Order: sequence, then structure tokens, then C-alpha cells
Amino acid sequence: MKIFFLTLLLFITDQLSKLFVRGFSFPWFNIKHTGLTPGQTKQVINHLLNITLVENPGIAFGITPGTIIKELILVLTISLCIGLTVYLLKAKNRDRKVRISIGLILAGAAGNLFDRIFYGYFFDYAPLFQGKVVDFLDVRFFKIFMFSDKPGNYIFNFADLNITIGIIFLIYLVLKIKNQNKENVAVQSLIEERQDEL
Repeated sequence: MKIFFLTLLLFITDQLSKLFVRGFSFPWFNIKHTGLTPGQTKQVINHLLNITLVENPGIAFGITPGTIIKELILVLTISLCIGLTVYLLKAKNRDRKVRISIGLILAGAAGNLFDRIFYGYFFDYAPLFQGKVVDFLDVRFFKIFMFSDKPGNYIFNFADLNITIGIIFLIYLVLKIKNQNKENVAVQSLIEERQDEL
């Protein structure tokens, strides 16, 4: 349950940060926060980190696929979130580090999925399942590594960070386990050879 708590905390952090940047209104409570307008930038750390609001209608880095691909990605993301949730429920006794990495990926996938499902409806610009993902972390250092000069292609959010960190951590753990298994096989072979000699 601790992993689910971490996942939920990361999901809520992602959603709160997006609402803070984009703005929100709760007329029932007379609460309104005006966020940035799309494309507007606020400098945080000189020439390194800015907050720039971009509503991403596509996948990642501003890539906009066709309608069929977009719907397929939506279905795959929903399936992924369900699959990761089932894994976390069934794998309570598995390696904790692996479960943490899965929790990070789930938090990120669910965060961006929530945007796609509900934001168009909540902000009254599209029907359910047609929303755009809110990106705002504008780290200028990453411009060096991007393959395009298209505006907004290097801007991301906390959900993207969770997914990236989770995947990198998971790959590291899988490689580490693979190397340990190889070492165990080598040690077992050595032990067997010594026993045969005796």
C-alpha cells in the first residue's frame, strides 16, 4: 500500500502543478486562480528553467499523430495503467525497488491520461477523451538534445519526469538482476567443477 500512496502522491502533485500553471476556477466557492496563457513564459532560473504553458495535443515533444493513432495511444495508455495497477496489487512480495519504479511509471501515465480524458471537458474546449496534456517545465538545457526547433518540443511536466525516472530505474534494476543471475550461474558452475574434481 505504501507504493500506491507514493503513486497517488505523485499523481496529485502532477495535477496540482498543472492546475496552478494553467489556472482554475471553482465558482461554487468563489475561488479563481489565473494561470498562464498558452505560450506565456515566466523565468524561474536565469536562462535555464522557465515555466512556459504548452497544451500538447499530440504524444510527446509536440508530435501530433493522426486521429486513429491518437485513439490507439489512448487505449494503450488506459491498458497500461490497468496492467501496472494489477501488477502492484499482485506483486506485494516482489522486489520493493521494482515496485517503486512501476509506481513512478503508473503515476506519470495516469497523470497525462487524466489530462487527455478530462481536461477538454473541465476547461470547456473539447469533449471527454479529447483533452490536451498540460506541459510547462521549460528546461532550456534540453534544447541542445532535441531534434527539432519546433516551439514547445522540449517542454514537459512532472508526469513525464515520473515516467522517465521510473523507466530508467527499472532498466537499471533489470540489468542489475541479469548480471547477478550470470554471476550466480558462474559461481554455481565453479562449485560443481570443484565437486567433480574431488
